[in-house]
Parts: sequence; C-alpha cells; structure tokens
Amino acid sequence: MPDELQTYYAARASEYDEVYAKPERRIDLRAMQGWLPPILAGRRVLEIACGTGYWTRSLAPVAQSIVAIDAVEQTLQIARARVPDERVTFARADAYRLPGTLGKFNGAFAGFWLSHVPRARRREFFGRLHERLQPGSRVVLLDNLYCDDSSTPIAEQDEDGNTYQLRKLKDGSVHRVLKNFLLEPELRSLVAGIGEQAQFTGWRYYWGLSYLTAGGA
Repeated sequence: MPDELQTYYAARASEYDEVYAKPERRIDLRAMQGWLPPILAGRRVLEIACGTGYWTRSLAPVAQSIVAIDAVEQTLQIARARVPDERVTFARADAYRLPGTLGKFNGAFAGFWLSHVPRARRREFFGRLHERLQPGSRVVLLDNLYCDDSSTPIAEQDEDGNTYQLRKLKDGSVHRVLKNFLLEPELRSLVAGIGEQAQFTGWRYYWGLSYLTAGGA
C-alpha cells in the first residue's frame, strides 16, 4: 500500500466505519451481507485489506478459516477486537508483497481495495494474489460505484487515468486519496485472462465480482 494511503487509513481508523452508516446505502449493505458469505462458505480465505474487520465479521461464521491482512496496524487493532474468532488470523502485510508464510488458500476476498490499486499495478496485484491461491480458488471482490448523491467528488485525474478524491477527516486534515471507480466491462476485461466463470452483481452504490482461478478440476 502506498505510504500516503497508509497514512490516510491510519488517521481514519477511529472513523473508518462511518461510511457504512450512510442511510442511503443501508439497503445495499444488507443485500451484500447476505450475498457474500455463501460464496466463500467452507473455504480457506485470504482477505486482502481487511481494514477494521467489517466484512471479516460476515465471513467468519461460514469460512473454514480466514487470514486477514492489512498494511495499517491501527485498523488491525480494531479488527482483532471485533472478530475474536479462533478461525480468523489477522496479520500486517503488503498486498503487493504477500509472504509465502501466509500459506495457500482456496478462497480470497478483497473489499474496497481494487479501487485503490493504481491502474498500472492491477496486473501486479492479481499476480501476487494468485501466487497464494490454489487452482480453482474462488475470488470475490467488492467495491464502490460512483454515485453523485453519495460519493465524494472526483478532484483530479492523472495521466494514467487514475482518479483522486480529497477526503477530510474529523481532525481537519485533508488527504488526497486514489479512488478508481470500475464498471462491469473493465472488471471482466481484468479477470478474463486469469479467471473463469466470472459473475458480476450490481447494486445501487456498490458492485461485486466473483470468479474462479484457472486450473480447477
């Protein structure tokens, strides 16, 4: 995770989950909380960028086991207190440098992470993730759709097409945050060469994508 993103999420840790309290998003969130767990039920799951464990809590009752990683210790502390399940292990790690000591998995989940991955590093991220997955693993991604009535406005776009928001925290600090809003065609194109049986689900404010890594029986 780039240093500026780590700095932002470390500063935001105590107010991290307030984004889920937006009234207009509650219907979507309830639907997503019902949609996600069955897809990864019974699997050994690697969760990328778990944050405060908001989604880990939904997966823990159904997964065989979970290793949930994040680059920010402040959010991991909240996650450990939120999900005191013996099947869940929290670890500090970089999503672009997943250590072999994490082991191998047959499931993976990344919630609201892909939108923070620079366009030029997407293939790198998926390559590193797939190194930790067995053939035929189920991968699930969740992230935001841009909505004028709810999203922080886009402040700028760089030469590579990455978009950025300016986010203000309660302490008054303002942070420039990379946030790309992907649509279904781009998502399907990203996983076309690395996954099979991709399934896209769209809600009003969010999207979900699941696929199987190649090589499964």
